[in-house]
Amino acid sequence: MKTAFVCIAFAVAGLPALAQDVTGLWETGTNGAEVEIAPCGPDICGTLVTSNAIKANADAKDAENNDPALRDRPLKGLTMLSGFSGGPEKWTGGKLYNPADGKTYSGTITLEGPDTLKLKGCVVAPFCKTREWTRIE
Repeated sequence: MKTAFVCIAFAVAGLPALAQDVTGLWETGTNGAEVEIAPCGPDICGTLVTSNAIKANADAKDAENNDPALRDRPLKGLTMLSGFSGGPEKWTGGKLYNPADGKTYSGTITLEGPDTLKLKGCVVAPFCKTREWTRIE
């Protein structure tokens, strides 16, 4: 019996870790923002669900956008992550939009654990910032 248990334990230890799913609701750690990540065709994208600005005013607009024509669009439901492909632990080739400064950055997303996501956004390398998001659900 002990031999069988030891063999099973070694067999399980030798298996690759099961990939975590990046989809779900994430706390960004900035301005009370929560972003829902979901599949968008073969890629993943993320939309703003809520933030301090949205809580203060349900009709809050994308007022800081660098493009004046987009400043009247609602913050709620705004696409913040787009065009990311890859996985199951790292996604590349996408864009990160930051409504706080109205700029879009090239980025990567890395799933560090089941409840931790690292986002790296760059204007031009090496001018990059990394943020850590925490899974809400």
